[in-house]
Amino acid sequence: MLIDLFLLVFGFVLLIKGADYFVDGASSLAMRMCIPPIIIGLTVVAMGTSAPEAAVSISSALHGSNAIAIGNVLGSNIMNVFFILGVTAMISALSVQKNTVRYEIPFVALITLLLCWMGAGFGVISRAGACVLLGLFALFLVYLYIISRGTSCEIDCAKNLSKTRITLYIVLGLVALVLGSNLTVESACSIARYIGVSERVIGLTIVAIGTSLPELVTSVIAARKGESDIAIGNIVGSNIFNILFVLGVAGVILPIPFNQAFLFDGAIAILAVIMLWIFTFRKKQLTKIPGAIFVLVYLAYIVYLIIGK
Repeated sequence: MLIDLFLLVFGFVLLIKGADYFVDGASSLAMRMCIPPIIIGLTVVAMGTSAPEAAVSISSALHGSNAIAIGNVLGSNIMNVFFILGVTAMISALSVQKNTVRYEIPFVALITLLLCWMGAGFGVISRAGACVLLGLFALFLVYLYIISRGTSCEIDCAKNLSKTRITLYIVLGLVALVLGSNLTVESACSIARYIGVSERVIGLTIVAIGTSLPELVTSVIAARKGESDIAIGNIVGSNIFNILFVLGVAGVILPIPFNQAFLFDGAIAILAVIMLWIFTFRKKQLTKIPGAIFVLVYLAYIVYLIIGK
């Protein structure tokens, strides 16, 4: 048990540091191409900070721990909105762009509903369903490309890492992510079996919280620096990436059985996105009071998971 706890913590350290290096390298690469901040937030930073979720969920699917794969994604998406955006908004009010409110936030709700529909209707994320998710992800990238063409570039490309350091950061980051994901999945499964807690709860809580730490750190730092586009884009983009790419790739590798208990968690994930849209629709801003409400709702959800199981 103690060894598994140590390996779990060590796995999280590798995931966080790996994501840190990966984000730095990938962001610098994007800056060298002079990509606008909102696009960096929705793509490079979002995908980089979601790399732990991708590594853990794909590794879980390969190990047959399907509950951790889906639980990690839904748990991370719930934490991203309720806890991370909540905490970030309490530190500094976040401005939200019109496109994000009109298109990207509703898109997150739509694909979360699609995931729940697949699970409720078929009881599995099949390879065909996974291909649908990946197809929607490709369309999302096309959408980002279209809006990026009309966005002016204001990035100081002189402050970038060298090409050698960019390559080194990306490679080291990916290696750490792979090793960390294997340690995290194996130790989390062992702990779940030891204490008699379901893999669903472990995936929704311990693993989801651990793999969401990069999003938390990135969003808080971005907010403190006044980079609301990166803070919001990081979370919205991460949630899209988690569902469409992470579960898409995992489902193509091996069909993922969908426990019907996840429908409740899917409903909470949809509620989180709806609340985010409601609070940002009029003023295009997420302020401290809604942020505090988000955090309280998340804590209530975690308590329910622990007490209810």
